[in-house]
Amino acid sequence: MREFSLPALYEVPADGNLTDLIRRNAAQHPDVAVVGRKVDGRWEDVTATEFLAEVRAAAKGLIAAGVQPGDRVGLMSRTRYEWTLLDFAIWSAGGVTVPVYETSSPEQVQWILSDSGAVAALVETEVHEAAVESVRDSLPALDNVWRIEGDAIETLRKLGADVSDEVVDERGSLANADSPATIVYTSGTTGRPKGCVLSHRSFFAECGNAVARLKPIFNTGESSVLLFLPEAHVFGRLVEIAAVLAPIKLGHVPDIKTLTDELAGFRPTLVLGVPRVFEKVFNSARAKAQAEGKGKIFDRAAETAIAYSKALDTPSGPSFRLRLTHKVFDRLVYSKLRAVLGGRATHAISGGAPLGARLGHFYRGIGFTVLEGYGLTETCAATTFNPWDRQKIGSVGQPMPGSVVRIADDGEVLLHGDHLFTEYWNNEAATAEALSDGWFHTGDVGTLDEDGYLTITGRKKEIIITAGGKNVAPAVIEDRIRAHALVAECMVVGDGRPFVAALVTVDEEFLPRWAAEHGKPEGVTVAELRDDPELLAEIQTAVDDGNAAVSKAESVRKFRILPAQFTEDSGHVTPSLKLKRNVVAKDFASDIEAIYRG
Repeated sequence: MREFSLPALYEVPADGNLTDLIRRNAAQHPDVAVVGRKVDGRWEDVTATEFLAEVRAAAKGLIAAGVQPGDRVGLMSRTRYEWTLLDFAIWSAGGVTVPVYETSSPEQVQWILSDSGAVAALVETEVHEAAVESVRDSLPALDNVWRIEGDAIETLRKLGADVSDEVVDERGSLANADSPATIVYTSGTTGRPKGCVLSHRSFFAECGNAVARLKPIFNTGESSVLLFLPEAHVFGRLVEIAAVLAPIKLGHVPDIKTLTDELAGFRPTLVLGVPRVFEKVFNSARAKAQAEGKGKIFDRAAETAIAYSKALDTPSGPSFRLRLTHKVFDRLVYSKLRAVLGGRATHAISGGAPLGARLGHFYRGIGFTVLEGYGLTETCAATTFNPWDRQKIGSVGQPMPGSVVRIADDGEVLLHGDHLFTEYWNNEAATAEALSDGWFHTGDVGTLDEDGYLTITGRKKEIIITAGGKNVAPAVIEDRIRAHALVAECMVVGDGRPFVAALVTVDEEFLPRWAAEHGKPEGVTVAELRDDPELLAEIQTAVDDGNAAVSKAESVRKFRILPAQFTEDSGHVTPSLKLKRNVVAKDFASDIEAIYRG
């Protein structure tokens, strides 16, 4: 199939904007908890009425400080309650939010704030404030900088004490559906980040249709979602706005290291994450079972869950014997895994990279269905996703209702719909190239099946062509190799080379456990083990699993373990954890050469 679309389930209000949502919630659901806020170690509910009042108070301060309609305001912080509060306050003051990753360097901060022309910035910490101040001389439009941990909210409240609610509501009503809501800068895997302008219409079309299609898991007064993704990333923003639009209760986790504890305390019904999170949960559970001498039981339980899920897609369903075995393991294993995820969650939405069919079936088999989706910054997050009642594991689902997916002659995925970005800020040439012929050219390669479900096979610019002329999409095999507990990252190489190879980094969290189980010295490093036969054999099993997903000509013939990690600080991944392939290839050129010399 070359093209597929679905009718819209949500009508975007032409004269409305996102601030309408918080006023509507306060009017229709005044006493419903729309946010969960962590105070002194305990979760406290914030009602729709209380949230509106706090947003108005912060917006009054922004107005009093001189923020004008259409002005851009930077927001640099980890995921926390104040991020959502200030996002809606900026809109209520008539402004446009410009997110900045809290991990951004001063150079990146300077580019985003200067390119957007931000007149003010809200930052979280002293470190963030220092980053802004260090480049302030090159930001002539920037007037005010407020620090969240320096009582920014209280400062804004006092500043706006003389501004009335009517003034705020009037200012917040100036924008219409086609007005810019935010400028989200792309992660920048190549070159400088581009500012994607997303309108209020983009978010209404995105979140309204997503909530309508997934209505059974967005129940007001019952459902809740815990947000731990960066809100500077468009996927995190989707979670925020969809929760407010539904509305369902939204919680925030600033530090993913505390996620397990926060899941247990908040007990969400819905989880949104990236594949690495779900891989970690599985790998941690398996490693724990092995350490307790229950590894064989866990593996059998996992195989049963996968078989059970696969059987759900057959006309006859699971056999009596399989249902019985599944019930036993539900009591022994699956219920404990669901408890790790908070105990109430029945669904998750995953994006950013493929989860893989095996883990998809595993999670559905334990009673925790992970619905995969696909999107980019330019598509306001998800542009396709699996419906809750007709999931196709291994695909990224059907188009967002009200949008169209088309496959070009060269396999590129093209998109059309109200959820798309309107332009790249200050970059007409890039806008014209991306939105040519009325379609957004994603740069991704994929296929549509007979039911309109999309499968992504790779990036056009990342396709490797070997010396033998074989086209290889690296994402397919990389995702399979990366699923192994010991593998942190994997990058396939081989462009113009005689065969496909891979650079692999070892997960530092799982290495000590593996080392202890295999009699290695305590505290041994990856650099000391990179040529260890047992470690090489373990990584080879991951490579073998990856090779099983592709043809022989596409398979990894050799790999090399690197002593370093691919991190944002090292410059090898973006804040959204995408590999900067050109940087990795340059920094580890000698390792790549060693593969082909050996």
